[in-house]
Amino acid sequence: MSDRIKMTTPLVEMDGDEMTRVVWRKIKDILITPFVDLKTEYYDLGLENRDATDDKVTVDSANATKKYGVAVKCATITPNAARVEEFHLKKMWKSPNGTIRSILDGTVFRAPILVKGISPLVPSWKAPIVIARHAYGDVYSAVDARVPKGAKAELVITEENGAKTVLPIKDFAGSDGIVMGMHNLDSSIESFARTCFEYALSEKMDLWFSSKDTISKKYDHRFKDIFAELYQSEYKERFEAAGITYFYTLVDDAIARVMKSGGGFIWACKNYDGDVFSDMLATAFGSLAMMTSVLVSPDGCYEYEAAHGTIPRHYHKYLKGEKTSTNPIATIFAWTGALAKRAELDGLPDLADFARRTEDAVLATVASGKMTGDLALLTSIPDAEVLDLDGFLNAVAARLA
Repeated sequence: MSDRIKMTTPLVEMDGDEMTRVVWRKIKDILITPFVDLKTEYYDLGLENRDATDDKVTVDSANATKKYGVAVKCATITPNAARVEEFHLKKMWKSPNGTIRSILDGTVFRAPILVKGISPLVPSWKAPIVIARHAYGDVYSAVDARVPKGAKAELVITEENGAKTVLPIKDFAGSDGIVMGMHNLDSSIESFARTCFEYALSEKMDLWFSSKDTISKKYDHRFKDIFAELYQSEYKERFEAAGITYFYTLVDDAIARVMKSGGGFIWACKNYDGDVFSDMLATAFGSLAMMTSVLVSPDGCYEYEAAHGTIPRHYHKYLKGEKTSTNPIATIFAWTGALAKRAELDGLPDLADFARRTEDAVLATVASGKMTGDLALLTSIPDAEVLDLDGFLNAVAARLA
């Protein structure tokens, strides 16, 4: 179609696995390529191709994101032992998200998609709660091992001059066990903190940060100290001028405060905490498929994705030829977020308008009572019409056209 909206710079497109791979293709075919002359640099991050390339494709996709500045990613499988057997893999490959985040560094911001007729499960939440998840290190880049009975585990730090510090972890005298070593970098933590402070200022939202420094007196305390030092030296006056606050508390106290809050703030979390709490918030705000996710790197790269997984239960039905009422909204918003950012960086107002209109069409479709089954279970709209995946996408496309 000659009248399709033009792009100048490609997006990095990272395809994925199982049902989300199906959703991915349908979104492109029904909602995007009929309206946009789509330019992407394509990387297949499906598990079979990651295995075939010894996971080089994941590294290549991350480096392409550094080159082009904007990526959109489909959900992918992080294999466990059962998946290794199911797919006959060479090895248990690491999380592709973990690999990409280690290369890009940065912070993942996850925000609920609010829509008329879907009320949060927590009645006091009147405004969105945005999770800011540190996207480097911790358990996602950890080394772990089984330890046989009678062995000893030690943490050894070898300095540049050869000096060693040896810290005992555990004497496994009475039982087999397990051990893990994980790390983080002051430079990455500072980038995380700075990105959170800047995002809070741009959105005019209070910023919370939580960790467990009372237990982790070196590891978590370092996070707390870097946030505090940066706030005092660079952001305190700017926050006060903007009428917003920065607040630190222990992670368990943060949970209690969040559940009683009215929302409307950014909650900065370490990597694992952010992974867990973003799913909790997504579910409480409506559905795992109603949460946006964008990785913002310190050097200005953006990677958009849905916050949920590959939906294997629906995929097994799809393979049997059954229709599924899979919610594609978070994946649609990953595409629109990436297109909007590409439009902003390249100065393409038509593309930016298309991204905004697509999101509006999605929300209007749900507000009209047409929705997928997960939302129909939650909605206050009477006589909601439950649509399958194709039906919902076509209803959105009709509004766009």
